[in-house]
Order: sequence, then structure tokens, then C-alpha cells
Amino acid sequence: MNIFFVCTGNTCRSPMAEAIMKAKEMEGVDVRSAGLFAGGGPISAHARTVLTEEGIDSDHRSRSVSSEDIEWATVVLTMTKTHKESLIRSYPGAGHKIYTLKEYVSGSPEDVSDPYGGPESEYRTTFRELQKLLGELERKIRQEQ
Repeated sequence: MNIFFVCTGNTCRSPMAEAIMKAKEMEGVDVRSAGLFAGGGPISAHARTVLTEEGIDSDHRSRSVSSEDIEWATVVLTMTKTHKESLIRSYPGAGHKIYTLKEYVSGSPEDVSDPYGGPESEYRTTFRELQKLLGELERKIRQEQ
């Protein structure tokens, strides 16, 4: 299964989600992330700090979504409904595999909180939110295997 996480700039939420999933080391699961408006910069300092505190390494550089990523992905999981809608407009043939992360794991219409520009505590809150959601994703994948 190829999981592709997408957010806005690929410096906070989607790279944290990618790093958390990779740390699970699930056999047969490959993970990538990108942003709708990524500029090639490093993961945010607060995101790196939180991941490091949790024992997760990340030397991530932001990158933009590409058609190759969309083709590669078994499922595309966005952080917000707006991200999802934007991707479906850009890649209408892939609409069947594009979901928000919360929609995919729990059917919730809510967005993943965005810590961008906030204090480190907001990144910890988003990390815990992602950790919970990705635990649910892991259970869902294991049930389907």
C-alpha cells in the first residue's frame, strides 16, 4: 500500500504524518508526503523538535505534489477538506482515492489542526492528533491485510 500525505507547504503536518507512519515500519506500506504550495525548504523547526523528542528522525525537505505521486499512491490523505478539493480539481481521475485523513480513518469531516506559525506546544498538539489518527490508520490497514 502506498500512502501519500498532503498539506499546504509540506513543512508541518504532512511530513510529521509521513515520519510517524515510517516509524511504524509496516511491511508492505510505503509513505510519501508533499504540499500543494511547497517551496523546497526544511521541515519546520518546531515539527523537527517534536519528532526528535518522540524518537523519530526526519531530514525532510518540502516538495510539491506531482502527477507521479498521485499515480504512485494507493490512497492520498489530505490534512483538510480544502486540500482534498484542490487535488480532486487538479487530478479528477484520481478522485476515488483522495480523502481527508480524518474522513478515511473515522468518517469525520474535520480538518487536522494546523500548527504553522504557532508555538511549539501547538506542534505537540498536532503531533498527538496525528499519532492517534495514524494509529487508527494502522489498525485499518492491518484489518484489510
